[in-house]
Amino acid sequence: MSLLLSTTAPRSRLVVLGLDGLPLALARELGASLPGIRRLTEGAVSVRAELPELSPVNWTSFFTGKGPEEHGIFGFSRLDPKTYGLSIADSTHVACPTVFDALGEAGLVSRVINLPGTYPARPMRGMLVTGFVSHELAKAVHPPFLAGKLAEAGYRLEADTSRGASDPDHLLAELRTTLASRLTALDLLWPDLAWDLFVHVFTETDRLFHFLMDAVLEHGHPRHIDCMRFLADWDACVRQFLARYDALPGPKRLMVLADHGFTRLRTEVCVNTWLKQKGFLTLDAAPSSEWDAGNIGAQSKAFALDPARIYIHTRKFARGCVNEADKSGLVGAIKHGLGALTFDGEPVMEHVYTTDELYPGTRCAQAPDLVCLARPGFDLKAKFDRDEVFGLHGRTGTHTADGAIFYDTDGLRPARMRDIGRAILNHFGIPGHGA
Repeated sequence: MSLLLSTTAPRSRLVVLGLDGLPLALARELGASLPGIRRLTEGAVSVRAELPELSPVNWTSFFTGKGPEEHGIFGFSRLDPKTYGLSIADSTHVACPTVFDALGEAGLVSRVINLPGTYPARPMRGMLVTGFVSHELAKAVHPPFLAGKLAEAGYRLEADTSRGASDPDHLLAELRTTLASRLTALDLLWPDLAWDLFVHVFTETDRLFHFLMDAVLEHGHPRHIDCMRFLADWDACVRQFLARYDALPGPKRLMVLADHGFTRLRTEVCVNTWLKQKGFLTLDAAPSSEWDAGNIGAQSKAFALDPARIYIHTRKFARGCVNEADKSGLVGAIKHGLGALTFDGEPVMEHVYTTDELYPGTRCAQAPDLVCLARPGFDLKAKFDRDEVFGLHGRTGTHTADGAIFYDTDGLRPARMRDIGRAILNHFGIPGHGA
């Protein structure tokens, strides 16, 4: 009898809508004219990002139910300790099972659209269209037949933001193209309802806020109306998604979340430039690009990777010169120096964390020795080719660790991103699997 009940009981579906980079405070302000987002802000709370407060770190924490110290993703980039080559972190570097793995083992089906950090697509019980950073459509889908279907429909993996700072019209057109692509994928993956978990992420708000946050916030800005028109289109897409959820037979549950908050940018802060000025970082030659770590000198004591995770240049690196006995002193000196850094008389850092403070007990080789959390408005960078610590380089908005929107029809109040992944497992009665 119990087997019969379990096979005939209706699915208890869970739907997750991701709104990349959307802060709750701004969502409430936009809700005055955008009915879709207004609906979600009623009863919404905020969730704190994992640190560093970047998309790959936080979306990976979401889809694993783990923190960076266990899933191993600490930023967009990874450094090879032998060659000093930088590469983009991707799904092959995720060091623990995912929520989708756990559900698949339990016989449950997941369908996922545009989730950052999932490229290249890994086999799963269900369907997947990966999100940022994705390069080739053929490697961005599971099962493989989806590539042909999406290509026929003109699906775009990501907007071209290379001209975002100089050509707002191009940026807004690109964002409209990707919005349409997300709905194309939704039309393909949703309708048969042969799934238990559905995850759909709109990333356009993050792109918009990076380059046009001033235009969004300032009613008198010459681009404000253009931005609001785009946000009205985005809100219409959100409403289309919510209409599908409303029509879904019960039992059902909806979660809506962002991976980090956002605010107006005051200045970028290049931590590698600061390290160079203080004598902690030396380069043997001029870098060929902002990402060129290959010339880190043998006399360097430390270097930073995006956005401001600092590594002591110990002998685990091919040219490392720092003995373990000297490491703690360097950590203390850099932490103190960055803690005292100011801009126009104001402190830049909210906190500078050591590995033990932020990731206690981690054994991950990619874990940094220090992680900086800036005060709101300061955008930390780890470029190798900059000569100035402070400066503006075309962007007007930056991430915050606090304030990301979170809404749940079941009233969950998570503390940080990993808790949402764990809640998904708990919803399906799979507590403890890799979480």
